[in-house]
Amino acid sequence: MTGDIEHAAVETDAEVVAWSRDYCRGVRRQRGVDVRFDLVEWDVSHRAKRRAAAVKRPKLPDATVDERYDWDALDGADGRPLPCTLSLTREAFDAFDRAEWAATLRHELIHVEQYQRDGTTDHGAAFRERAAELDTDVHCPVFADAKYELACEACGGLVARRYRECKLVRQRDRYRSDCCGAPLVLS
Repeated sequence: MTGDIEHAAVETDAEVVAWSRDYCRGVRRQRGVDVRFDLVEWDVSHRAKRRAAAVKRPKLPDATVDERYDWDALDGADGRPLPCTLSLTREAFDAFDRAEWAATLRHELIHVEQYQRDGTTDHGAAFRERAAELDTDVHCPVFADAKYELACEACGGLVARRYRECKLVRQRDRYRSDCCGAPLVLS
């Protein structure tokens, strides 16, 4: 399922897409992922810093995970899902080994599968169950260093990573960790 191009030999964005698309088609065949690739567009982002990949899709009214969406009722859909875009982050592709990138793609395939069936997607219980079936994580590995890491003052456990200054960073004294209920500190 790795495609004709070895991960290390991929140089152009077109090759990133080709390698990823080929891998995803193999997952569909071998693992029974219900995705229509004719309704998936692919692109490569050079700007994304926090996400390894993302499924960009329209927000649809009344769409709920685990409830089949009525694509016939949506103007312009012609009874099939509207296209979505699988946006791949080049920096993540370059930073990850082949197994990490493959797991990232399986993660994104779950989002595409949910979207095409239900009109929306999330990281809820259905996602977690499907992630276990496809041997992938609910959250993709980190490939870029966060500018700010917030930890629990009591146990030192990581609470959050932030890539730019935000309310949580500036006002961390107003927040408590979920693990110990202790204040947050920059680590």
